[in-house]
Amino acid sequence: MASVVIVGTQWGDEGKGKIVDLLTQDADVIVRFQGGNNAGHTIMFDGKKFILHLIPSGIFHENKKCLIGNGVVIDPSVLLEEIDNLEKNGIPVKPGRLLISERAHLIMPYHKAIDHGREAKRGKTKIGTTGRGIGPCYEDKIARRGIKVGDLLDEALFREKLSEILEEKNFYLEKYLSCEPLSFDEIFDAYLRMGERLAPYVTNVSVELEIARGQGAKILFEGAQGTQLDIDHGTYPFVTSSNTVAGGACHGAGVGPTTIDFVMGICKAYTTRVGGGPFPTELSDEIGLHMREKGAEFGSTTGRPRRCGWLDGVVLKEAVRLNGLSGLAITKLDVLSGLNPLKVCVAYELDGKRLEVIPGNIKEFSSLKPIYEELPGWQEDISQVKDIGELPENCKNYLRFIEDFAGVPIDIVSLGPVRDQTIVLRNPFKGS
Repeated sequence: MASVVIVGTQWGDEGKGKIVDLLTQDADVIVRFQGGNNAGHTIMFDGKKFILHLIPSGIFHENKKCLIGNGVVIDPSVLLEEIDNLEKNGIPVKPGRLLISERAHLIMPYHKAIDHGREAKRGKTKIGTTGRGIGPCYEDKIARRGIKVGDLLDEALFREKLSEILEEKNFYLEKYLSCEPLSFDEIFDAYLRMGERLAPYVTNVSVELEIARGQGAKILFEGAQGTQLDIDHGTYPFVTSSNTVAGGACHGAGVGPTTIDFVMGICKAYTTRVGGGPFPTELSDEIGLHMREKGAEFGSTTGRPRRCGWLDGVVLKEAVRLNGLSGLAITKLDVLSGLNPLKVCVAYELDGKRLEVIPGNIKEFSSLKPIYEELPGWQEDISQVKDIGELPENCKNYLRFIEDFAGVPIDIVSLGPVRDQTIVLRNPFKGS
């Protein structure tokens, strides 16, 4: 396979970073295609823990090219901080090794101010945004008033666009959100300086990918968040502001759909989500606490404790359909050791009726009751198992159930945070 897309099948935090890091060994080019620094991939490298928000995790591998596509919204201060931190730890992030799309939109200070101001104004009805300006930046992109990375390389154009939009943003901040206005000069000067540092990295990512394909490169497309946070198909309005499904890789990187050969869905062995919104299988008891503590379920970007619950098979099936999944990677299976019985949601009940698909009405989604199928658990510590045949029988049965219910083969099983705690049954780049 030449081009592989990695997506989350739930509400994000499925462990995509580790799987991307694992598959990067066999890829030549790694591309981030959507989202911003509201997402975080936690990577263990050389005994150290790194949290990447924008730079693809392939940066830890020598001779790999990492691209940030046009579908990503970039806070340049965060990106430069990541570059500096990696360099400080002996990981080179040179131009040519990291490339940034000239068409990617910039998160500006007013985006973050608006994000915080809106959440404060909403009070109890807040969405649970990370406050990093992601949504307001995507709004400006769609409204055709955004500022792109390439604009920083043209001082006159940047001045013109910033001057035009800041007047409107300050009016909104002051008059509607009761926030302090922002200084044109401070923003202009700071962003020009950052633009000078980023200039050597800026290019046309779509053209770079075409060249790479022509050279026979293996390309890995790295998504952020998860399917249920997709702006079109997720639990709207409790979603992110971009398309997190596999199709987003095409318009978020500038490639055609026929260039994608394989789509791998990352699915945690249970379910978590951060922030507000419906979560039918959420557990507020000692089992949910066990999952959170044993699974270290705290947001890599925000540090917020994640809500935990049983695996939602309906959500997984939705992800299979929306992404056209070719295979699954099951992560954090080790967290379920010691729990008995295990439960998987196979349908919902709403007003006495059985539903096997997710309703589009958010009020109905919030009223769903999970219908569970119980499976026997296992007590053994499986974190050091190296072969699928060595797993406890009940553990293998749990995996078989997921595979049969989803209708998609399980290709990878992750049993812990480090790279060698992984069983690879099929590598999408190798076919075996």
